[in-house]
Amino acid sequence: MKITYYGTAAAEGIPGLFCKCRVCENARKVKGKEIKTRSQALIDDKILIDFPADTYMHALNHGLPLEDIHTCIVTHSHMDHLYERELWCRNPGIGNNIPEIPLDMYLTRSGYEMATERCKTDGVPESRVRCHLVEEFKPFTAEGYTITPLRADHGPQTTPVFYIIEKDGKAVLYSNDTGTYPEITVEYLKSCGKHFDLVSFDCTNVFLDYRGNHMGIKENAEVKEMLIKWGLCDDKTIFVVNHFSHNGGATHEELCEKAKEYGFVVSYDGLSIEF
Repeated sequence: MKITYYGTAAAEGIPGLFCKCRVCENARKVKGKEIKTRSQALIDDKILIDFPADTYMHALNHGLPLEDIHTCIVTHSHMDHLYERELWCRNPGIGNNIPEIPLDMYLTRSGYEMATERCKTDGVPESRVRCHLVEEFKPFTAEGYTITPLRADHGPQTTPVFYIIEKDGKAVLYSNDTGTYPEITVEYLKSCGKHFDLVSFDCTNVFLDYRGNHMGIKENAEVKEMLIKWGLCDDKTIFVVNHFSHNGGATHEELCEKAKEYGFVVSYDGLSIEF
């Protein structure tokens, strides 16, 4: 199994568009891994996770093969995870010479309503984009993968979830845009009987001592210990921190130094991990 991180920032990106904080100014100067675009990942070059406004840049900068991807799972309807206006680009006459296979979008209620309305408004036929409504804790199959949406602790109006993605005895827990897991999700995980080969954490708050509907590195460490305690992870599990805000107060280099203490891999735009 393989995961590729194409975008690894929170909504503002790093550097933030208008921001002159220390982290953003450093990113403009150093560039490289310090530049982080809006969050997006890809499993095995087949399962796209989220569809942010920076999707176009990911195709240009890192070779995201959009024309060959036919499945996208969406965590929630905030714009940095679902920029549904770009679905217009799959219209006949706009997206030319592409396979006559639709892009299947899997979304919870808020995103489903937004995407279906946008496709209707822009005349995108189902032969190019199909929207599927998914529900918490109800697994579905796509591309031979079993995918289970779990309730996230995030803006409830966006009907947020994060995902278990499984195939051929491998499993990923991709948990962006959530605070410490809700109790209903904790109970599901405790009884699910799975083993995760890779866990991807939301680390938006980075070093901030703040608990809300995102996590920082301390909360990531706490959840890591819980997952190990519940028997879902072990010393072979890869733990990745992802989805960073400049307001978290750390450059990529500084975060890498701190992450060593917790045994975390720090994501960056273009990182690919096989496991």
